[in-house]
Amino acid sequence: MGTLTGKNIAILGVGTLGTALIGGMLKSKTIKPTQITGTVHSAEAIKPTEDRLGFNSDIKISIDNVLAVKNAAIVILTVKPQNMASLLEEIAPGLNKSQLVISVAAACPLKYLEQRLAPEMPVIRAMPNTCVLTGAGMTGLVGGKQVKEEHKQLAKIIFESVGKVVFLEEKLFNALTALSASGPAYLYVVIESLAEAGVKLGMSRDIATLLVAQTMLGTAKMILETGAHPALLKDSVTTPAGCTIDGLMELEEGKLRVTLVKAVVKAAERAQELLNS
Repeated sequence: MGTLTGKNIAILGVGTLGTALIGGMLKSKTIKPTQITGTVHSAEAIKPTEDRLGFNSDIKISIDNVLAVKNAAIVILTVKPQNMASLLEEIAPGLNKSQLVISVAAACPLKYLEQRLAPEMPVIRAMPNTCVLTGAGMTGLVGGKQVKEEHKQLAKIIFESVGKVVFLEEKLFNALTALSASGPAYLYVVIESLAEAGVKLGMSRDIATLLVAQTMLGTAKMILETGAHPALLKDSVTTPAGCTIDGLMELEEGKLRVTLVKAVVKAAERAQELLNS
């Protein structure tokens, strides 16, 4: 089992995601503030970043990527995909095979990263969704050619501090993007639509949204904590000749099920187009 004890982490491009990772690791006590170094794109961004982090003086924030990676055991790249090539060119000469590089850039596959780093560098690609901001995220991980089990464990510890983690083959990352990374958008539409129904029936929007959001949260927990198939849990709510079955029949008539499937497939196809562009 890997551990972050004594391992310094450099997070290059500390924005919303980098801040969430730092907060998650500190909250879960998997790392100490003195082990964290972060970088931002300009000197003007240092103060706002420190403010987001609660101005923890033990976390070093600078604009020097080369210096940040020098003493880091783990380097996490959280810059935008369009800035990745220049960042890799900048830091590659200062990296060595004893370090682990983790990238969260959506459009940068392992091959892209490995070609721009030393051949012996262990590289992991991560795909988290925006729910990491609440500590209830979902992250997919895949390791490169030089990644060993100890590297996987380190990445797992980091991303479990902000939610759940699963390792996948890279060929499934377009599906991961469409299902998990894009997934919150689909579910927001579902929540919004159900809340609209509550408004139609006379509820205030705030109350209707609370009812739906908490119901969705509880529904997700039922699946995760019981391990039961969603169809089985659905049947447990659906009493004979009751209200739920009538609602379900309307959903089937409106082709909600096939529409959601088609939405995910379409998003996966677009993810592949972006990779090829």
